[in-house]
Amino acid sequence: MAKFKYTAIDANGKQKTGTVEAASQDEASSKLSASGLMPTKITNADGGATAKAASKKGGKKSKKSSGGFGKVIKGEELTTFTRQLATLLDAGLPLLRALEVMIRQEKNARFQAVLEQIADQVKSGNSFSDGLAQHPKIFDRLFVNMVRAGEAGGVLDVVLARLAGFMEKALKTKKKVKAAMVYPIVVVGVAVSIVALLMVVVVPKFQTIFDDMLEGAALPGPTQLVVGVSNFMRENIVLTIIILVIGFFASKFFMKTPFGSKMFNWLSINTPKVGDLVRKVNIARITRTFGTLLSSGVPILQSITITKDITGNKFYESALTRIHDSVRDGESLAAPMSRETVFPNMVTSMVDVGEETGELAEMLNRVADNYDEDVDNAVAGITSIIEPVMIVFLAVVVGFIVIALFLPIVEIIKQLTG
Repeated sequence: MAKFKYTAIDANGKQKTGTVEAASQDEASSKLSASGLMPTKITNADGGATAKAASKKGGKKSKKSSGGFGKVIKGEELTTFTRQLATLLDAGLPLLRALEVMIRQEKNARFQAVLEQIADQVKSGNSFSDGLAQHPKIFDRLFVNMVRAGEAGGVLDVVLARLAGFMEKALKTKKKVKAAMVYPIVVVGVAVSIVALLMVVVVPKFQTIFDDMLEGAALPGPTQLVVGVSNFMRENIVLTIIILVIGFFASKFFMKTPFGSKMFNWLSINTPKVGDLVRKVNIARITRTFGTLLSSGVPILQSITITKDITGNKFYESALTRIHDSVRDGESLAAPMSRETVFPNMVTSMVDVGEETGELAEMLNRVADNYDEDVDNAVAGITSIIEPVMIVFLAVVVGFIVIALFLPIVEIIKQLTG
């Protein structure tokens, strides 16, 4: 018997940690589920890699269980898989038979191997959700817990269909936001290319003219700055590239630190126009996730915890943590939500009505639908503003360089005419 460390959530939504003895990681997960805990992470207590899956019935070993495949499947492919599996189950096929059909038609070899591992665990008597939980890089906590709730309620096909709908709407919103970012990224790329060309090719030619015509006279301040940067880039090309690469990765690392992440999140929700879009995207994601979990039978405290983990914004995460604690202490959902400034009054009012009528999940999904439409309008508004802003930005950068180069030429003309 091996010993496994685990992190799990109890029926009250509290996080628990500890150790459990089991023959395999799968058996450890099953033991925790049987004791009323929802495992979120199970690792070998010896500090090694996660244990191998339990042996198949009949003594045949299962394939190696691994969450290390990485992100082997795109969001669109996972959504299609979920939708098709729901259709097969709704048609009356047993789960194992439906999985075998999905394995045969799967074209992604690595994802096919993952599905084979899950099917093997189902054959061995483990639940479908336990099999999914062994691959957290593909099936996140939202997916696993909705499936677990569907298994408990005997409505797995309904939950999978609901999950597929949730994923489709999330992907649609994500694509819209990405589309809005394409234009500024292209413009910034063009601006960087133009500036690099000016600095490496054009400025040195002007510098030669200045040296010949001004005979060592001091250059204007802006010109000295441009020439100095140009000389540094030409004489230290490798160092310049290294500095840019280090700066890129340093900024990414800084954004992952608690302070950097919080600062970036604050800027993202407080920048004019952009902040409006980010707030609407976050509220749409939170209400959609929360409503989908509740309608699938996941307890409210666990739903809040899972929703908190997928927000990606520290301010909303902190707000949901406080809401979770208040609900755990006996308050309604609307009361602590109304105290959080990140949630508009309209959202808290809709939640309040949902609690009074007993249709909280449906009301949350309605809020999400409304905010999805608002996201469309916000994206259109930002797109209309980005173009003139980017043009002005490009004009300022290139214009500064051009003016800096022509200031000495004015002096040269004065000398020639004088």
